[in-house]
Amino acid sequence: MVVKPEWLRVKAPQWERVGNVKEILRDLALNTVCEEASCPNIGECFNNGTATFLIMGPACTRACPYCDIDFEKKPKPLDSTEPQRLAEAVRRLKLNHVVITSVNRDDLPDGGASQFVCCIEAIRQTSPATTIEVLIPDLCGNWEALETIIAAAPEVLNHNTETIRRLYRRVRPQGEYDRTIELLQRSRTIAPWLYTKSGIMVGLGETDAEVREAMRDLRAVDCDILTIGQYLQPSQKHLQVQNFIPPEQFDAWRQYGESLGFLQVVASPLTRSSYHAEQVRSLMERYPRSRGVRQVN
Repeated sequence: MVVKPEWLRVKAPQWERVGNVKEILRDLALNTVCEEASCPNIGECFNNGTATFLIMGPACTRACPYCDIDFEKKPKPLDSTEPQRLAEAVRRLKLNHVVITSVNRDDLPDGGASQFVCCIEAIRQTSPATTIEVLIPDLCGNWEALETIIAAAPEVLNHNTETIRRLYRRVRPQGEYDRTIELLQRSRTIAPWLYTKSGIMVGLGETDAEVREAMRDLRAVDCDILTIGQYLQPSQKHLQVQNFIPPEQFDAWRQYGESLGFLQVVASPLTRSSYHAEQVRSLMERYPRSRGVRQVN
């Protein structure tokens, strides 16, 4: 058994603020990936009044061995009230930036693209100044569904690579490394103004050279933002941690990513794909794009 090092300890959150966010989520019957995937940063993010909303869930049609979200072969039908409830949560929490992600819904012809669109449109109506980031599944390679989501004009399109090519079959058995890269490439081609983003977990047995290769693959399709974080085993039934990566290695990857031309690389043991996602607003101000990007006040 690999012992968790000191640098992975998380400070206890201020539960009054956390409780307020949870109260709003329960009142509106919403799920967050923060809770469903047992994110270690839940206290910090809820303290700051931020949350990554999980739509079309909480059950997923895939059973990736690293993920703590429940598996269900035939999940419930989509809820037509979910977009309005989500928009109301954004309004109550007064979010400047919101992240919307989803479980995989391979049972739906469009992978749930239409629900993403409805959520984006509902937030635009109630909180027009809020910038929107979507963290989407691979849609089983349904590129028409991808175009549908992009047409709704989120500011950021995030799709996680999760791991290096060699480990894909073991870590993400129903996914394909090349399909993930292609999704990001197509997103850039469809909407050059879009900020694209991806994330990688480490500590599953990958080498430094393999992580750098994945980083180069992402830059080859002009991915803008990269997150790199330590994989933590949610339970004994999930993939085991092979090694804990020291903070200095994350610093080295961040520096390498910046040298490749990423606009932003967020790399640390506790980094997750939507950790400090609101910082993208300042990134948009530093690197403005003329088409499709609304004015951020």
